[in-house]
Amino acid sequence: MPSVLVVEDDQFVRSALIRHLTEASHTVRSVGTALEALREVAHFRFDVVVLDLGLPDLDGAEALKMLRSITDVPVIIATARDDEAEIVRLLNDGADDYLTKPFSVEHLSARMAAVLRRTRGAGAQAPPPRVLQVGGLSIDPLRRQADLDGTALDLTRREFDLLAFLAGRPGVVVPRRELLAEVWKQSYGDDQTIDVHLSWLRRKLGETAARPRYLHTLRGVGVKLEPPAAAPGQPA
Repeated sequence: MPSVLVVEDDQFVRSALIRHLTEASHTVRSVGTALEALREVAHFRFDVVVLDLGLPDLDGAEALKMLRSITDVPVIIATARDDEAEIVRLLNDGADDYLTKPFSVEHLSARMAAVLRRTRGAGAQAPPPRVLQVGGLSIDPLRRQADLDGTALDLTRREFDLLAFLAGRPGVVVPRRELLAEVWKQSYGDDQTIDVHLSWLRRKLGETAARPRYLHTLRGVGVKLEPPAAAPGQPA
């Protein structure tokens, strides 16, 4: 059952979308602002986001860029704008598809089904990933589950992707530009995005930048993940 986040400030349109998508067997959550949308994708996993551009707190184009900094969930733009240059720009900024208002719910459902087929098809072609083990960390990419010393970690999608990518290269210093390209799927970006996610990960791993256990930042170079050093008198 696909999970959908509807980001729409018009209450009438929002209610109609929720009703029809629910009737079509989708699990639906909805919000009316960009800030609420960012909070939702940071705490819940969705199969697709339907994003209106005319939001009251932030233009949808900017909201799309912020969403792309924390998640790779497919995004379908719902817009009353029909400027071709803007639509091309939105697709280049990470949108997976768009619909021009007004549109029918049947049209939206068909576009969602097509996007989900593409994303799930791409995932189905990849070989099953192995469980990654780094010290007391266990990362299962297939189940998207990470454990620390036997306790499950509550990670957002982007936090998991970052941890799994580093765990696949234990002890290797990964440049920030490579993290942006491989984890965020961006050729350029703000280092602060990486720093924020590293800070959240450290908190959940029970460490700090000043006293790292697993995550080590080499200033001006990159980041590496390696098991903590054994305490004196303990086997390495």
